[in-house]
Amino acid sequence: MPSTISAPLGFAYLFERFPSFSQTFCVREVEAMHGRGLEFPVFSIHKPAGEPVQDCFIDIGPIYFLPEKFDTILATDTGFRRSARKALESLRALWGCEDQKRRIYEALWLGPMLREAGIRHVHVHFAGSAARTAFWLKRLFGVEYSITAHANDIFRDDPRERLDQIFHCATAVITVSEFSLAYLREKFPSEREKFHRVFNGIEADRFPVSSHPDGRPLIVSVGRYIPKKGFCTLVEACSRLELRDFECQIVGNGPLEVSLKEQAALLGIQDRVQITGPKPEGEIKRLLERSRMFVLACARAEDGAMDNLPTVIMEAMAAGLPVISTNVAAVSEMVVDGETGFVVPERDSAALARKMACLLENPHLARTMGLNGRLRCRELFNVDQTSASLCKILTDYGVFSTRRTDVIHAFFRRSAA
Repeated sequence: MPSTISAPLGFAYLFERFPSFSQTFCVREVEAMHGRGLEFPVFSIHKPAGEPVQDCFIDIGPIYFLPEKFDTILATDTGFRRSARKALESLRALWGCEDQKRRIYEALWLGPMLREAGIRHVHVHFAGSAARTAFWLKRLFGVEYSITAHANDIFRDDPRERLDQIFHCATAVITVSEFSLAYLREKFPSEREKFHRVFNGIEADRFPVSSHPDGRPLIVSVGRYIPKKGFCTLVEACSRLELRDFECQIVGNGPLEVSLKEQAALLGIQDRVQITGPKPEGEIKRLLERSRMFVLACARAEDGAMDNLPTVIMEAMAAGLPVISTNVAAVSEMVVDGETGFVVPERDSAALARKMACLLENPHLARTMGLNGRLRCRELFNVDQTSASLCKILTDYGVFSTRRTDVIHAFFRRSAA
């Protein structure tokens, strides 16, 4: 355990995995708050593994990682083992099983450390593993928590009754779109007053504006190779572009990588559609800078999984690219059809191909839509504004230590400026 942890606000972040390739919005939020004078520690249950090194974040402060395994602690620490045994009885009584017993171990490991550092509240992203750990931190140590809920964590992952318990015990629940705000208020009406909407944030000026270079147009898509990203629809749409000259790069990683490559080969377009694997943010920025358009064919998966407010769309907008996506969840809160890009029905490769062809054939329209999108991105998703909105909600709920209200007020003044 670290010997000293500075937490003058009585506040900390708790992540399942930080910093993560697929959750750059979390890093931006932490960086924005640290960069404007708020001091707090960050705890991460796991270390990122098998991900490209992120090369664009510099002000995220120290990260304290939890043990990857608790076997040795359980075997050698009698007090820890006794506390775990007692807490597991509560786990079985409340959730009916022990499949979440690691959450107990994490809470027991963190609790004394947070207490010693004077941390009274943790904020977690996603109503998943970290939120379940926070739930047990509150039950075992009285540490309060708040949550930013996103997509699968509320649309699919947890049993409804468990989410109900987690939301009921939370101080506040933030979500990232009007779509998910309405969804949560409908599904959990008894907690509706604690639900709030704060968009994910981005620093648009970190993304160079696309130059829309002459020559072979580049189409880009970025995301996990999983069903809800709709990459198979994108590959099929590319095959419908027939003799048009273009290159498409699909950046990411995931279980569908091989099948996507096989699909492109079967359709005879493997020379124009590249399944590239993951890239760090710096390389993605350079790729966006020389692209004609960004396409993300979001779809509802069979298990209910779906995107909500895809960060990659936000990044493409910041880079001045027109975006073609689908009418899933909150995508239409980002992409204004006919103004900043196009919105088409999900799984409709023909409609997707028609809009892609339109932008391939009209570079001036692509450039105009892209600049409109960049303006919209700066207006809605500026990380200074979104992080200030989050801090305002947490301040209203009394989350931050009253001893440091001067720091909070200074933060709001800088954000407003």
